[in-house]
Amino acid sequence: MKKIITLFVLTFSICQCLQAQQAHNPVIYADVPDLSMIRVGDTYYMSSTTMHMSPGVPIMKSKDLVNWQIVSYAYDVLDNVDALNLANGQSTYGRGSWASSLRYHNGVYYVSTFAGTTNKTYIYSTRDIEKGPWKAVSFKPSLHDHSLFFDDDGHVYMLDGVGKITLLELNSDLSGLKPGASQVIIENAGAPAGADNGLPGEGSQLFKVNGKYYLFNICWPRGGMRTVTIHRADKITGPYEGRVALQDKGVAQGGLISTPAGDWYAYLFRDFGAVGRIPYWVPVKWQDGWPVLGINGKVPDSLDLPANKSLDPGIVASDEFSRKPGEAPLPLVWQWNHNPDNSHWSLSRRPGYLRLTTGRVDTSLLLARNTLTQRTFGPFSSGITAIDVLNMKDGDCAGLMLLQQKYGWVGVKAAGGARQVVMVSAESGLPVELQSIPLTQHTVYLKADCDFKDKSDKAYFYFSLDGTSWTKIGAALQMAYTIPHFMGYRFGLFNYATKSPGGFVDFDFFRISDKVAFEQ
Repeated sequence: MKKIITLFVLTFSICQCLQAQQAHNPVIYADVPDLSMIRVGDTYYMSSTTMHMSPGVPIMKSKDLVNWQIVSYAYDVLDNVDALNLANGQSTYGRGSWASSLRYHNGVYYVSTFAGTTNKTYIYSTRDIEKGPWKAVSFKPSLHDHSLFFDDDGHVYMLDGVGKITLLELNSDLSGLKPGASQVIIENAGAPAGADNGLPGEGSQLFKVNGKYYLFNICWPRGGMRTVTIHRADKITGPYEGRVALQDKGVAQGGLISTPAGDWYAYLFRDFGAVGRIPYWVPVKWQDGWPVLGINGKVPDSLDLPANKSLDPGIVASDEFSRKPGEAPLPLVWQWNHNPDNSHWSLSRRPGYLRLTTGRVDTSLLLARNTLTQRTFGPFSSGITAIDVLNMKDGDCAGLMLLQQKYGWVGVKAAGGARQVVMVSAESGLPVELQSIPLTQHTVYLKADCDFKDKSDKAYFYFSLDGTSWTKIGAALQMAYTIPHFMGYRFGLFNYATKSPGGFVDFDFFRISDKVAFEQ
């Protein structure tokens, strides 16, 4: 009996070890939606959607298809308009630039995207995807969820549409659409999933494999789930035949990628509550000229790929705000909420600190400029900062937030010649100050913890006077993924004025981890 128990324990340990050496889904437990991916040699590159954030269209790099690092952005500023600048009461939450298309052709990398904010389509190109520089062209109209495609005959196309998919030819210099060179190639991309689709078919991504064209789309049958459809044709103009490729867990929207060894995967994502839209990889086998997705039609929990490592520092990272000569002002993990006002933030005014200075009076935190953000991540994530509030003006508010439409924040409010630590919740749709505690010192430590496990989507806020002993403040925030913002929750550092501009605060550091107080 003892030998049997020993053998069982040994077998169990081996199984655990093998599982630890495999990748698991989700591959990235953070908001990285609308994926587009290429492989150049043994290196993978992937672009994603960050909409109203600046810089935008992040470019991520991987050598193993599992562990990713942000290496570039297609642009610093999408366009100079009020909605992107948070000017004159306008914003572009949930809009900005959407699903991108990443391509490599004749030694040049291309990233295209589109924006309902400006009704334009944008194409960025470079010979060095990691260092740039990027060349930009734009034209009207905004081509929804398009797929950029360089065909073997030298023609360049975009496919776009919702339900009805249109093939449009571009000018050879990509400066715009070739007049009269468009045709509908699929009347209803969602038809393979049935006649009653709430979302009839979008998210086009076109691939050419062994001489055939494969078009990936997503649809959403009413009462069902997000579904992958694939259409196949011998010519880019069709005719196309389609089928349902995957219906499991709502994992959908993406395309195909192959490894140097000849293995194939589909890169897709899943709506997963307040943390956002998170990437899943699905193994692909070829059968009768069709890519067959999943294991018996299901999305596996584990993958025959190298094990996942931490998202820190590739996708998120701590920052002490200390810079050596020649270093970039901000690591690529950071993005501003909308276009920043670069005259009102600094890492040099007080070395080792991020200074945010108010440049105007604002009526709402969501309309305030220069909120610096990073992704939250699951299943647990925590963000901590320390802030010097000595130079706040009356009416100023500054601190650490969790950014979405139903946001929450912990920070300092200056009012009546005094300062208070406050927790504000917009869970109801409007900001409500839930607790206020007098602050008599100039430095205060702030913390926000997130619980995304099993879509719990709870956040908790804390403050400390010494950075060691923490006090919970306010109430738990029930986070919610809302379509107006269309983005997973983000940590944000902010400072805004409600009475007069010119006050400033200094953030000493931002530290991120997967250790949270409520887990203890």
